[in-house]
Amino acid sequence: MVKDDAETAALKTELNELIEKSKEESKKQADCKLAEKCGDMGAVPKCHLSTKKTLKGHINKVNSVHFAGDSRYCVSGSLDGKLIIWDTWTGNKVQVIPLRSSWVMSVAYSVSGNYVACGGMDNMCTIYDVNNRDASGCAKIVRELAGYEGFLSSCRFIDDSHILTGSGDMKLCVWDLEAGKKTSEVAAHGGDVVSLSLSPDGNQFVTGSVDRTCKLWDVRDCKQIQTFFGHTSDVNSVTFHPSGYAFATASEDKTARLFDIRSDQQIGHYEPPNKTSGFTSCALSLSGRMLLCGSDDNNIHIWDTMTAQHNSTLGGHDNRVTSICMAPNGMALVSSSWDQAVRVWV
Repeated sequence: MVKDDAETAALKTELNELIEKSKEESKKQADCKLAEKCGDMGAVPKCHLSTKKTLKGHINKVNSVHFAGDSRYCVSGSLDGKLIIWDTWTGNKVQVIPLRSSWVMSVAYSVSGNYVACGGMDNMCTIYDVNNRDASGCAKIVRELAGYEGFLSSCRFIDDSHILTGSGDMKLCVWDLEAGKKTSEVAAHGGDVVSLSLSPDGNQFVTGSVDRTCKLWDVRDCKQIQTFFGHTSDVNSVTFHPSGYAFATASEDKTARLFDIRSDQQIGHYEPPNKTSGFTSCALSLSGRMLLCGSDDNNIHIWDTMTAQHNSTLGGHDNRVTSICMAPNGMALVSSSWDQAVRVWV
């Protein structure tokens, strides 16, 4: 046992040395920092988003929220064992879907708006058809995707026939929903796969993990393309830049970052004024100029991605902000929280 512990420690030391070497090599290739290059752009006006609707209906912590492709409807998942589909324009509930397991950790709305998916500590991804209802009036279950050795932490629809999932068993899976079978399964990270985000063209996706790294993948064969280092703790959230050439991250290490795919390195570093709370989720504005992050301090922080200046803070939630999602048209933001509420910001 002592020998095994010594070998493990030696491997960790060697791995950390390789990571540091990789960081140093990346720094040598960077001729300047983004904030320095864009310092003469001037600060953008303060972002004055306010709560347009407070969506109340859950009776326990809300862990995840996601917009449909029409930028009107969103789905939220809560520990009360319910999925709720909301009309964010009116604030009304469209459907309430009871779950077989209340331990939901991730929800996803298909771009078409035809399906929603969820999963969590039940080690399963469940797909619902929102256009067809069973005898009780609830959306029909069309697939239950089992076979995970860990909790389901993240899921996103590639299209109505395929879904991408990340889980606590450190794996990524692509599922064919019509056949109910995996088309790809890969050991993705050295820790739980916590978050994933599809590129605007749908050909690539990026993942974040508790192993402190982010990875870029090809959707078509689930092949790893790049690995990005920089964070010193869990990467809780990732989101693609609208250009498709970069992605943002939010981490437990109390920082958010921007990574450039073409230069294969970090180009932006963002910290909140208080620096006391980790970040749970992130989103980018439609232009990519503003980065928004949900935090453990009950707020949503906003930065100018170009100058790295903290722009403003959105307050309103009474507990930890667990998830945020920007509407595809860029006109609204939704957030979920342990305070049992979902907020629509405009």
